[in-house]
Order: sequence, then C-alpha cells, then structure tokens
Amino acid sequence: MSVRTLRRSLALGAVAALVLPLAACSSDVDADAATEEAKTRTVASQFGDVELPVEPKAALGMYTTDVDILITLGFPLATMQPIRGDGWTTFPEFFPTEELEGVEPFANYPDYNYEKILEAQPDFILNGLGYDDKVVKRLPEIAPTYSIDAFSGESWMTHFKKTAEDLDRVDEYEAWMEKYEARVAEVKAAIGDSARDLVVAPVGSWEGKVNSSCYSGVECQAFKDLGLTIFPGSLTKGGEGLALSGEQVGQLKDVDVAFTIKIPGEKGDKEYAATEKELMANPLWAGLPFVENDQIFTYDMEMTYGSPSGQMAFLDVVEEALGS
Repeated sequence: MSVRTLRRSLALGAVAALVLPLAACSSDVDADAATEEAKTRTVASQFGDVELPVEPKAALGMYTTDVDILITLGFPLATMQPIRGDGWTTFPEFFPTEELEGVEPFANYPDYNYEKILEAQPDFILNGLGYDDKVVKRLPEIAPTYSIDAFSGESWMTHFKKTAEDLDRVDEYEAWMEKYEARVAEVKAAIGDSARDLVVAPVGSWEGKVNSSCYSGVECQAFKDLGLTIFPGSLTKGGEGLALSGEQVGQLKDVDVAFTIKIPGEKGDKEYAATEKELMANPLWAGLPFVENDQIFTYDMEMTYGSPSGQMAFLDVVEEALGS
C-alpha cells in the first residue's frame, strides 16, 4: 500500500469514527425530544383523572373563552380554533392578535362542529363547557381533554385559577394577575374618587325580562376591584341577580350607571336598536335615572362569559364610561 493510499484510508477511518458518534448523539437527541413530547401526567379533574401531555404543541379551546385562557397560560395553539357561530365571523376584537395570527376560526357554538375539531388535529383540548355531559364524553375520543364547568355560577376567575393550577401553569396565571392588578390601579386613578359614589350595575334584556346579574363575574369583579358601589340586586342569589318584568323595572331606580351587552356588527346593532325601542315603550323603564341621563354603556357580549382578555377589556369599558 502506498503512503498516499494509507493516508487516504486513515482519513476515511477518522471521518467514519467522527460520524458514528455524531449520528448516535443525533439519535439520542431525537429520542429525547420524542420522549419529551410523549410525556404525560395524571390530572385530577372535575370529571375524574385524565392523562394530559406535559408540553402540548397544538392545543384547542372548546369555546372562545378557552382559547383565550390557553393563550394566557402559554399553550401553543392548533392552527384552527372555535368561535361562536351566532353573529361572529372572527375572534372577539379584544383577543390578543399576535398569538392568533394565522389561526383559522370556525363556528363551534351553539352547534358543535366535531368535524372541524378533528381537522384541527389538536393534541390537547381545554373544555370549559363541562355542563354538557355529551361534550365531556366526546372530546377525549379526539384528543386528551381537560374539562371544567366554567359556567357553574362561580366567578370565572375561580375556574381560571383552578385550571392554571391543574395544568401546572401557575406562573403564567400569576403573571396575568399582576398585569390585571396594575391595570385596575390605572383605571382607579383615571375614574377618580367621585365615581365611587355612583351605583353601577350590569343590566340586560333576555326573554322578555330585564336582568341585572353578575353572571360569570366579569362585571361585578371589575366593579369590586375598582371600589365602585354595586347595585345590591345584582348580587342576590349568589350573583344570579334579578329578572324583572316590565312592571318590576322600577327596582332599578337606584342605579346611576348601567352596563349592557351587545353583539358587535350590523346584526347586533339591529337587535340592540329593537330591544331599546321595546324597552323605551315602557314608561317605567324610560323614567329610570340611568335611562333619562343616558348612562347606559354597551360592551361586547363575549366579554361577559369570562376570560383574561375579556376581564381586561371590561376595565377599558368602565374607564371610558366613568373616566374624569
């Protein structure tokens, strides 16, 4: 064998000796990554123990509030996410835009679209519609699912905290709480002390009744945190509040400022105008101080269902209404 041939042989051997460990190392890295992706943990949910991925890569929220919570808790989203199908064509305008860039919305409420959920190929589903047994049973057939009844009558923030704890996202929850408390302080300063003497209330019209209710807690939580005086009727029955007939609306006489939901867009404008016309035909309603003084302020209906962005957005509504 010539010296030249020997050197070439040694060089090739050296390369082979280098490549083999690198290939083995690469295989180990790939295996570790696959193992990491495959890691699961058992979570004791409201509906029993569930096996959930530790680091999902394509999470899906069953309702829009779930999508917002996933974003806030730092979960990567599947490329398709649900919205309401009764008047909405995209995500609520107060939702974070950067995280939803490139995400396709699809109607999933009040009619559930399981075909689209399958098409989204989620590896984890957050389901806040725990009141629907059929949904709770169906979703785990598609992907690992954490279900909670986020509309049980308790404040949405109670459910949010529990969800964060169960999903091991307490740091993200606490980071959001810090932002929320800072924003509360800003709005407090903007509306001033004089606003604290005003009696405020969520007021709406539903199925022929005028309602004043804390519902999922968004409005009353904001009022409380801002140090405002909440109309006592809104707080009755654990926040379920009042449902008043036309003859009973005089019970709202002590309310100075009312906040009422509205569906955005042309359809919502028409529905709101029709409701307003119907209410104004009742002299008892027309004579209420907040009606006479034009102190009724509207906000996106999606805020009232309870989510981090909705809670923040409602603070903006109050600031605009009461800001000095």
